[in-house]
This record gives sequence, structure tokens and C-alpha cells, in this order.
Amino acid sequence: MRLILFFSLLTFSVYAQSRFTVSGYIRESGSQEQLIGVNVYLPNTTTGTTSNTYGFYSITLPASDSVTLAFSFVGYGTEIRTVKLRSNLQLNVQLAAIGRELNEVVVSGRREADKVSQTAQMSRIDIPVQQIKKIPAFLGEKDVLRVLQLMPGVQKGSEGQTGIYVRGGGPDQNLVILDDAPVYNVSHLFGFFSVFNGDALKSVELTKGGFPARFGGRLSSVVELNMKEGNKEKLHGEGGGGLIASRLTLEGPIKKKGVAVAKSSFLISGRRTYLDLLARPLIAAQTDDNTMGGYYFYDLNAKFNYDFGQKNKVYASGYFGKDRFFFREKNASSGSEGGLNWGNATGTLRWNHLFSEKLFSNASLIFSNYKFQIYAKESERFNNTENEFELRYTSGVRDWGLKYDVDYFPNPQHALRFGVVTTLHRFTPSAVVVKNSDINQFKTEVEALNNVESGIYAEDTWKPNRWLKMNAGLRLSHFRAENQNYFRPEPRISTALMLRPDLSFKASYARMNQYIHLLSNTGIGLPTDLWVPSTAKIAPQQSSQVAAGFAKDFEKQGLALTLEGYYKNMNNIVNYKEGSSFLLIDDPSSAEKVRWDENITSGRGWSYGAEVLLQKKTGKLSGWIGYTLSWTQWKFAELNFGQTFYPRYDRRHDLSIVGIYEFSPRITLSGTWVYGTGNALTLPQSNYIAYPHNLNPQVQYGQNANAPSIVYRSFGGGWSVSDYGPKNSFRAEPYHRFDLSLQFHKKKRHHERTWELSVYNLYNRRNPFFYNLTSRQVFDANGKYVKTETVLQRISIFPIVPTLSYNFKF
Repeated sequence: MRLILFFSLLTFSVYAQSRFTVSGYIRESGSQEQLIGVNVYLPNTTTGTTSNTYGFYSITLPASDSVTLAFSFVGYGTEIRTVKLRSNLQLNVQLAAIGRELNEVVVSGRREADKVSQTAQMSRIDIPVQQIKKIPAFLGEKDVLRVLQLMPGVQKGSEGQTGIYVRGGGPDQNLVILDDAPVYNVSHLFGFFSVFNGDALKSVELTKGGFPARFGGRLSSVVELNMKEGNKEKLHGEGGGGLIASRLTLEGPIKKKGVAVAKSSFLISGRRTYLDLLARPLIAAQTDDNTMGGYYFYDLNAKFNYDFGQKNKVYASGYFGKDRFFFREKNASSGSEGGLNWGNATGTLRWNHLFSEKLFSNASLIFSNYKFQIYAKESERFNNTENEFELRYTSGVRDWGLKYDVDYFPNPQHALRFGVVTTLHRFTPSAVVVKNSDINQFKTEVEALNNVESGIYAEDTWKPNRWLKMNAGLRLSHFRAENQNYFRPEPRISTALMLRPDLSFKASYARMNQYIHLLSNTGIGLPTDLWVPSTAKIAPQQSSQVAAGFAKDFEKQGLALTLEGYYKNMNNIVNYKEGSSFLLIDDPSSAEKVRWDENITSGRGWSYGAEVLLQKKTGKLSGWIGYTLSWTQWKFAELNFGQTFYPRYDRRHDLSIVGIYEFSPRITLSGTWVYGTGNALTLPQSNYIAYPHNLNPQVQYGQNANAPSIVYRSFGGGWSVSDYGPKNSFRAEPYHRFDLSLQFHKKKRHHERTWELSVYNLYNRRNPFFYNLTSRQVFDANGKYVKTETVLQRISIFPIVPTLSYNFKF
């Protein structure tokens, strides 16, 4: 009897010390889309994990006859599973999206693992795509980047522009990736729309500090966008049309008859503007039949995936978009045509492999290509002889990349990620080709530049106890530039100290290196800007950023509050020298080959400030309030006489208020109000008349014949000269605007229709787009001329703009 009791106790002891792993994939019920960032945890504890980019999770727990796991995600019902854990267990879970009428249940059902105070990561914001679609649209287009502009720490560009400037950084310092592929130009219509079609997106996440080691290559932010995989259960579609564009998305399974859930699915999404069609009557009314022109853009997203089983999955996705502006004129004796176009193309092939319950890997083959072109062609017939002239200017960047990432989940206290990436860049900074009847052909260009950028990283999300969590990692980056090799270590750490179950103090540090640069004369991210690499003369950009703050959850109200302060130091940032431009085509026949790195200068900058975000993602009333107080300064030895100055988009105060209220499942009201300090601009401080000297001076010789003195003779007349003073010393007027949207939903069994009336700039605020100096005459009360004075004229482009749009789903 004692022997039996001894072996029973021994067996119990061994069993109690055993640990087993529960792992699997989390999908959306009804579509089988894999869900990113789902919380998996033991209720009433801090033990838990989250699903990765491909919906995979893994958690190792002590053996037990009854283990309860909760699966929760914003916008979905919480799933509770109780299992016997006596061996490694494969548990795939489906979460059901919650309808509008149950949104309040989502708030009351918030779990501890959903709290922003519980995560080690800081300076990261994720926005549900469904919430993006409820925010007022500009000209009927729901724009992801325009929504990101409403977040604290993200500065807006000029009126209507989608460019983002994060914590003092420029537009080139944002790494924008779509299914692992970098997108180099994110704008349609010269920056008024982004290239991302929200109907094709599954998730949008912005990281602006405390960067995990897996990200690199940019200084200021990472915007990570993931496309939908495609519905594996049934054919689904959605689309709509607004004032200037229409779109259509189709997704569905690829399966044999009689199979409930397909192993593969597809998604295809297209969008095109019809501005060129709308402009034709206007052009025809103002010109003859031989003149035509216009502008349009289009984009296409496509994705295919195949599920080989629990261990292997393959995804192929791509994006292609193009903008084209053109004109054409022809008559009996002459003709001309020209325009400009630009576009992006990306492609990603990914292979997921599950080595074990704890070890997950992904291999990616990545392609990205951006190209810009200006062209002009003229022909003239005289005395039966035809003369032709043609000009083409092109620039661009093309990438081929390989990436391998591994996720390892040894136990609930550790989640490790490590990997390697290498990219072959091919830059074409500038090429000018001129052809005409006299010189036949003239060509001047900068040779294509080939560079290799690589990185290797490792990071660990570690929970040593219930009150401390951290993500620490190291990235080693490398860049090959001509005969120069740059090796740069990049340490990263982000920590959360739990002060209370719903309150934490967070701090982070991140060093980033950027080996490619965007040269711009305008600072607003136009397609004419040039992407160029680091060279032996131009060192990589580098930043160090520290941030600290508090995160607080108000569980009963469904609110999350974050308060952060940051300081970022930037070295080797680049800009054109005064008066420089890479496009030197005034006299192509005599132009010389010019290295772009001889026309730019390097400097440093720093940015610091505080950000507040109060956010509510669910419920009848949702939205957020974001406020930023910040300072950004630059200093270049060859700009502004070496003095410190504020860059164009330094903004002292920036405030955004976003509200979405669902009166019922049929009516949704939303509004946004934004306020921002005016941009820093360089404008003339005074004008005066300058009188030129004789261009052919007389040379007189004095006592020393070897030292002639030059005598200039002036002549009558002169021209106006402007004194600009210090760089960016003028502040534009504050920017503010209110947008309103009202949606009417009509839902039937198999389809849904939505009519939306949105108004941009509801109270018709005349915000400045740019300023112009002009002269006006001043008269007295009797109409007698008194003087001519110079005045500053504000140019605005968008008054109140109402838009009616229609959207549908089936």
C-alpha cells in the first residue's frame, strides 16, 4: 500500500512539473481571414500572448485537467475555451465579428489583455479598418494616411496633402510597407490621395518610437499595412463611387464542389479616377477639337494564398498603381504633346512554415519598383521640312529583397523573434534624353547606382514578473556604397512598469539608421523628388530617440489614455544646397555630368515634445482626441549661414478631435476637427530696386599695369530685388478645419448599401496653401492715387466641399 502511494505521489509530482504547449491559428468566422494581434490569455492573470502577422499563436502552460483560455480582439466576440492539457495541443479558433447593435457588449467585455497599459510596446497606434471607413471622406475617398494625420506625433503637410511628418522627420523617414514590400511614393494626384485602397486592407499599424529590432532602414516611423487574404468560404465583394473615383473589390474561395472550406482563396481590388472624363467637356469648350488633355490615376491590388495544412502556407500578393497627366495639341503646321507619369509596383511571395508548436518561420521574396517620367515632344513643318524635338526625364528606384523571420515561444515569459533581410537597390537618380533634327540625339544621365542593404536582428518580449514587461533587441545593419561599407549597430529597448493593474509607466530607446535619402526642393513629397543612396561622401542618416510616459485604461468607460514625452536627435540629414537642383536641362547640349552628392549638404536636427491620446475604439460613441506639443530644429553649415532654423513642418500645437456616433444600425454620424500652428516659410522681408552695371566694363590701368582696376558704368532702369532674411522665419496662419459625414446603411440578408454625405471644411475656412507677394495701388477718398504698396496674398485651394458617395457590399 505504501509503495502504491509512493508511486502515485511521484507520478503526480512529475505531472505537475510538466509543461505543454497550446498553439494554432486564429481566424475570422465567415471568411477564414487570419487575425493579427489577437490576445490569448488565462483570465484573471497576466499570463498571455498575441497572434503574429499570420494569425499564429503559441503559449506554454503547466499541465492540468482544466485550462481556460480566452481569445479577444477589438470588434470581435471573446471566445472562451476550456481544455485538458496533458500533451501538446493544436487549437485553432474562430472569432465572430460583432454587429453594430452589440457594440456596447464589446466595451463591457474588455479583458485585461486588451489594455494598452499591459503591453511593453509604446509609441504604437493601430486603427481598425472598419473605423477608418466611418471617418469623413475627402471627395468620397477613404484614405488611410489621411486618418494617420489625425494621430498625435504625426504632422500634416499642406492643405489636402496626405504626406505625414512624424516627430520632426521628413517624408522619406517613414518606412511604408505593404505586405513586407516598401512603397516609395505613397501619393496619387500630387499628394491629395494615398495609393492605398482601404477595401483591400486588413490592418494598419503606425509605430513612431520604441521600434522593435525587426524594423530598420528609416528614422521616424513604420507604417505597416497588411492586405486581406481573401474569403475562403464564399464570394464576397464591396465597392463604391465618389466625386472623382470608383472602386471594386472581389474576394472568394478557390475550391472544388462539395468542399466546405477551401484551401486557397483570392482577392482582387481595383480603383480608378475619372477626372480625365469629367475634364473633357471643359477642355473642349475652351479649346478646339485638336486639343486634349487630362489626368487620371488607377491602382490594382491582388492576392492569392494556398493552405497546404497546419505546417505550410503560401501567399502571393502585389500592387500596381500609376498616375498620368497629359496634353496633346495638333494643327496643320505643328503639334506638341507632353506630360508626366509616375507609379509603384510591388510584389511579395511568402512561405509560412511551422517547425513545431513553438517555432514559426516566414520566408519572403520581395520586389518594389518606383518610376517617374516627364516627357515633351514638339514638331513643326516649314517649307516641306519637319523639325522635331523630344525631351524625356526619368528617375526611380527598384528593389529585390530576401527576408527570413522566425518566431519562437519557449514559455509565457518569453517571445523571441530573430531574422535576416537583404535588399539589392538600383537607383536611377536622373536621366535626360533630348532628340531633335539638328543634333539627332543628346543624352545626359547619372549612371544607375547599385547598392546592397542588409540587416540581422534578434529581439525578446520578456515578462520576468507580473509588474515588469520589456521588449529588448539588437539590429546590426549594413550598407554597401561604392567602395564604402557601413556597419551600424542599432540597440532597442521598450519597457512597461505596472504601477496598478490598469496603469503603467513606459520608457523606450531606439537607434535607427537610414541609408537612402529623398532630395526635395519643395518639402511636400512631389513625385519629382529624387531617391538616392548613401555614398562615400554622404554618410547614412542616424537618429537616437528616447521616450517615456504613462498608459492608463478606464475599463468601465472603454477608454485608453496615453501620455508620452520624447526627444529625438538626428545626424547626417540631407538637403539641397541653396539654389541647387539635380534637373539641369536649361542647356542640355552643353550640360556636364554632375554628381548629385555634390549638390547637397548634410546637417543635423532635433525634435522634442509631448503627446496625448485619449482613444475609444468600440461602442456607440467611438473616436479619439490627440494633441501634440513639439519643437523641431535643423542646422546645416551651408544653409541659413549656418544658423539654426525651423523646418517647414515644425508645428508647435497640433490638435485632432474625431468622433463617430452610431444612432442605430442604419445611421452613423462622424466628424473631425483639426487645428495646427502654421507652417514655417521663407518669404521676402523687404523689396528694393537694384540698378545693374554695364555688362561690358571698361578696363583702366593705373600705375601698376599688372593690376588693372575695373570701372562699371550703370544705366537707367532697374529691377526689384527681394530680401528674404533668415530661412523659414515667417509663420503661416494657423490651420483649422471641420469635416462632417452622415452615413445611411440599408442591410438585407446578402448585401448592404451605404449612402454617405460628407462635407470637407464645413465652415469654409480659407486655409493657406501658399503665399504670394503682389502690388496694389492705394487711392484716397477722392480717388487720387497715393502710392503703390506690396501686400502678402494668401492663396487657398479648398473651400467648403460637399460630396455624395455610394458604397455597397455583397
